[in-house]
Amino acid sequence: MKNPMTLTKPETSFAFSLNSHLLALKKTNLLIASLVFLLPFTFCLESANAVQSEQQKQTDPFGDAGEQVDQEDKKSDDTTTQNEETDKPKIPPEVSVYMGRRVAKTMHFDGAEWLVRNEREREERCSLMLANLGVKPGMSVCDMGCGNGFHSLPIAKMVGKDGLVVGVDVQQEMLGFLRDRAEKQGIENIIPILGSYHNPRLPPKAIDLVLMVDVYHEFSHPEQMLAAIRKSLKPGGLAVLVEFREEDESVPIKALHKMSKAQVNKELTANGFKLVKEFDKLPWQHMMFFGIDDAVKESENAQPTDSTEKKAKDLPKGSPKDSAESSVDK
Repeated sequence: MKNPMTLTKPETSFAFSLNSHLLALKKTNLLIASLVFLLPFTFCLESANAVQSEQQKQTDPFGDAGEQVDQEDKKSDDTTTQNEETDKPKIPPEVSVYMGRRVAKTMHFDGAEWLVRNEREREERCSLMLANLGVKPGMSVCDMGCGNGFHSLPIAKMVGKDGLVVGVDVQQEMLGFLRDRAEKQGIENIIPILGSYHNPRLPPKAIDLVLMVDVYHEFSHPEQMLAAIRKSLKPGGLAVLVEFREEDESVPIKALHKMSKAQVNKELTANGFKLVKEFDKLPWQHMMFFGIDDAVKESENAQPTDSTEKKAKDLPKGSPKDSAESSVDK
């Protein structure tokens, strides 16, 4: 016996078809209603976008015109970079021997703890060296090859709040150690500068005194470094070299890290410096003060002749920036 609640096949097909049509009609009506409702908002949005686009064309440097200019600038930069790479002089190769002296390698930052060893004051009398350095309040002093700031920090206190210490090193890790130590002591008048092996990048005529403690003998580009240091000095400025005495066999330092007075004087005078004075009371080290040779100053300031004028035009015009680093036996 059939269940009265069950539809026959024709009835089922008809009911299904009717329901499908009704459902489609409802969807169509809903879609029309939605379009009618949203049409005003769509028109308003398009109008607003048109206005905004027009304003961007007039005022926004990052609009289509700006993008076009930017692309042109990139092309120009690429061309300039190619020209610079072609025109600029190559970095001179490092030297392993200079004026008969073997050049030592730069001390690695892994040895930074040796620079602040407890016995250093007893061995080198660092406080005596600083006391005879001639630093005064308000001076600008460069600690070349500053390392972790063994000398930079006390010098910063000596020059006072009106003075400045520029700490230059070629190893970023050393400058990080310097910053950490300065922050712990609350010292704020030190500028750490990451330099290169051939250029300290010091600003011209800005430094009263450049201190190099057990550093110069590690310069892989001594001539380029000395030329940059000379240009950085103010009138009357000094470059001070402190080096372990080669003449004294009792100084317990490897021969490669020592220099004689004669060798220091030979190299510095050959690069536009003259010996001004010396301090000979340190237990292990020479302390030699050099000023700019007047003869070199006069030749640099001389009016170029026709033959030298052309050479001057061919020289690259560099602008000193970040600083030089060198090695660290501070």
